Amino acid sequence: MGVIERARALRRQIEDNAAGMSDYMALQYVELFGVWSGDGVAYKAGDRIRYKGTLYKVLQDHISQGDWLPDSTSSLYARVLIPDPSVVPEWEQPDSTNPYSKGDKVLHGGKTWESLVDGNVWEPGAVGTESLWREVTE
Repeated sequence: MGVIERARALRRQIEDNAAGMSDYMALQYVELFGVWSGDGVAYKAGDRIRYKGTLYKVLQDHISQGDWLPDSTSSLYARVLIPDPSVVPEWEQPDSTNPYSKGDKVLHGGKTWESLVDGNVWEPGAVGTESLWREVTE
């Protein structure tokens, strides 16, 4: 086996081992995940890929196409919303495909909020979301 073949085999092994990471850990080691390709790659639901420096999750099995871009095909890919866990980002309205997870922190309305549940798509501080978000006063 030549150097290139060994490197490809090692890359596959790295990606296979990284597949079981939580989103939080995956965001710590984004470089472990392959770069998206529109050249007929078979992606499986749950795979993670990098596209334009952002980590995405594959939502359903499919064969990639050049015009099915991760940043514009929400039925196939969901952007992981907390790209850098050490930075608290501004809240963005998520889709049902990329909700906030328990422990995620966001800025909204001049306050810092922490999600109390997984699958959180609700606006922090809105009436009726007291069991979904808590204001962080640290």
